[in-house]
Amino acid sequence: MLASILAVCGAGCKTAKHRPLRAEDIHHITHEFVVAANSVVPPSAEVHGEVGAFDKVANSADRLEIHMQAKREGNAYPPAAVKVMQALRSIATTHGLTQDPLTETGDAIIFNYRHAGVITHTIHIHLGGVDESHERAPGATGANNRVSRLAIILDDVGNDRAAAEAIFALPYPLTVSILPNHAHSTEIANQAQRRGYQVMLHLPMQSVGKEHAEAQELHANMPAAAVSKLVGGFLESVPGAVGVNNHQGSESTADPKLMAELMPVLRERKLFYVDSRTSAATVAYNTAQRLGVRAGFRNVPFLDDVAEVAAVRKQIQAAIAGAAKKSEAIAIGHAHRSTLEALAETLPQAKAQGVKLVFASELVE
Repeated sequence: MLASILAVCGAGCKTAKHRPLRAEDIHHITHEFVVAANSVVPPSAEVHGEVGAFDKVANSADRLEIHMQAKREGNAYPPAAVKVMQALRSIATTHGLTQDPLTETGDAIIFNYRHAGVITHTIHIHLGGVDESHERAPGATGANNRVSRLAIILDDVGNDRAAAEAIFALPYPLTVSILPNHAHSTEIANQAQRRGYQVMLHLPMQSVGKEHAEAQELHANMPAAAVSKLVGGFLESVPGAVGVNNHQGSESTADPKLMAELMPVLRERKLFYVDSRTSAATVAYNTAQRLGVRAGFRNVPFLDDVAEVAAVRKQIQAAIAGAAKKSEAIAIGHAHRSTLEALAETLPQAKAQGVKLVFASELVE
């Protein structure tokens, strides 16, 4: 039964003789599994990676949950399940993982991957479709009975390669908003795309206090041509950006004329806009909607105004709860060490609360 495809890896991926993988390496592989599985599953399927491996916790491992509506034909596995297992096996082989024999419980196909004899990943492929009890937020109602969704945007990326690598170790659909013309802006943007993360341009805009201004930024009294040229140059520095949110901008986003000049530029380039809401006086979202730009806005508090793990953890939990209550939420944080540590600890709670993590592009209209 698919022995040639699903057998334990042979000579090409025998158990490595070196030490076990670090947790961050395991998380990186988990994200690759998520991207690979999403590329082959049917449109109605759900793929979730869960962080569970920690360097100081024995017998800990990451987990991959895949739910698809697929039926067996006799004793054979459904073709959709075979495609998923082939895709996962390709990633596993690349990283020197070995696969344990398959087992089955109910409608689930279960197996582990190991490195140097230590389990790194547990894989569950459910053939009965999406588990509605987990995927639907408590109390979510309405004509479409939609799953509650949360998008997390991480701002100010571009200077610190180590911070970017820490983001890439998180196996979730995070959106990375990159400042243009910084030391590693282009490199990180390209790497983020390769690893399956969504890229946005973190567009510098003038703030009321004018503190920590970027060398170039949108400001009042800029003519439309200058706005277009500036945005075009920024986008060259952040390849693959599919949307924009404002960096600072408490003054610029409150300027109706400037926002009316910006939005046609984004519309022509087919970019969406997320209003970071750094000012209560912002007109950015409303202007985007009026001028035909797909748009959204931050509708829960910033995650890391206090950059301490405990404080950020509390804010993430509030964002998850907010998404469950509102049906949709866009949260914004930064690539601080405390933020990334809190995300790794807290995001596994989202699924249990009926909240699905998504890219920012899925929550703009």
